[in-house]
Amino acid sequence: MSKGEMANSDLSMILPRVLIVSRRTVRKNKFVDFVGEYHLDLIVSYGAVPVIVPRVSGVHMLLESFEPIHGVLLCEGEDIDPSHYDAELSGFSPEELEEIRKVHVSDTSIDREKDTIELRLAKLCLERNIPYLGICRGSQVLNVACGGTLYQDVEKELSKKVPEEQRVVHMDYENYDGHRHVVKVLENTPLHQWFKDSLEEDKMEIMVNSYHHQGVRKLAQRFVPMAFAPDGLIEGFYDPDAYNPEEGKFIMGLQFHPERMRNEDSDDFDYPGCPSAYKEFAKAVIAYEKKLNRSECVLEAPKLNQELERKRRILVRSFSIARNMYSSGGGTGQESELQVGAEFLEVN
Repeated sequence: MSKGEMANSDLSMILPRVLIVSRRTVRKNKFVDFVGEYHLDLIVSYGAVPVIVPRVSGVHMLLESFEPIHGVLLCEGEDIDPSHYDAELSGFSPEELEEIRKVHVSDTSIDREKDTIELRLAKLCLERNIPYLGICRGSQVLNVACGGTLYQDVEKELSKKVPEEQRVVHMDYENYDGHRHVVKVLENTPLHQWFKDSLEEDKMEIMVNSYHHQGVRKLAQRFVPMAFAPDGLIEGFYDPDAYNPEEGKFIMGLQFHPERMRNEDSDDFDYPGCPSAYKEFAKAVIAYEKKLNRSECVLEAPKLNQELERKRRILVRSFSIARNMYSSGGGTGQESELQVGAEFLEVN
């Protein structure tokens, strides 16, 4: 094995891998796959490496090629195919369904390949106890994978049935990042722990960013709610029997977008607790990877473990420096430090 091959082999053991499925769009008459940058930045900054699973026809048959899988993050995308849950409960007429399609034209085009990929990944996480974080659509995928159901359209099925003062605007096409609505956080949940310094005891409320017209109708039995919107929609849930980040356990869905809850003129978060879901998820991913390695390896020499850990820290720091350079426009001291890290990994 050459020195370069050995370096690549070592690197594959250094950083735990988080699979993220891309979303497909059309640009210049060509399909383009993408993943939101905020998700990628947060995963990298907390010590894991994102591995993008392209939404390509047939890739659902190739998921084994993405092993080892230490975590799965599923985020935004089109509506889930109603055939995967009890959509008939909605009772919409063909005319009502057509009206929904016109209002939410960018979200109601079903992507069956993405559905298949993500549902398989969600079920794989549930079978193996692989850490899973679902944001927006990703939370809906998780609920459906466990037998839960969805509202096909929150406004028609839920919001119009509650008093006007309880109605909630869950999406604003004109204010994608800036839109906020209130949610009530439940006590003794991870969400409560993350946002406790920002919660008033008598209200237990925070303002969240969301962008969705569907949501959880019936929550799967294994999950416990963490937050509700005033109209009664579940905004966050988790599996309490699969939540211990230090031991590599993390199964959670958030309907809102903590990664986008940032000040308009800076990248400062609305609340200190906003990045906590990603931080704790990454902590679980790292713990799961270590646990997986222990079960697969009979014994590793202490010297090798220390060396790999040192390389991992250098690589993570290099990612962080690179991100800061791009966001701030550069920095001479950082460039040299980044080069030193790169040369170290290449030589070793």
